[in-house]
Amino acid sequence: MSDCIFCKIADGNIPANIAYEDDRILCFHDLEPQAPVHVLLIPRKHIESLDAAEEGDAALLGHLLLKVKEIAARLGLENGYRLVSNCGADGMQTVKHLHFHLLGKRRLLWPPG
Repeated sequence: MSDCIFCKIADGNIPANIAYEDDRILCFHDLEPQAPVHVLLIPRKHIESLDAAEEGDAALLGHLLLKVKEIAARLGLENGYRLVSNCGADGMQTVKHLHFHLLGKRRLLWPPG
């Protein structure tokens, strides 16, 4: 999608501080971190949100979720972490490209907000 900022980051047209990447997903540091470690994981394929995901996206989403533990270990999140995906206006999704926030290195409060 030509106007999607995350697609532009995934394509290398906008620079980002990359924490992990492979041919299917990209993980980069958030520009406005809410924890000492705050990265975003995105599929390279444009999927607007979890609500827009389809059966054909199952392998891609499974791959992304299974990479979380590897990325968390690389980032030193040995005491735990939180994985969040905002969906839609009430969920405060601000970029219409499926992404997961991986946060850690501090005690995270509940409820989140």
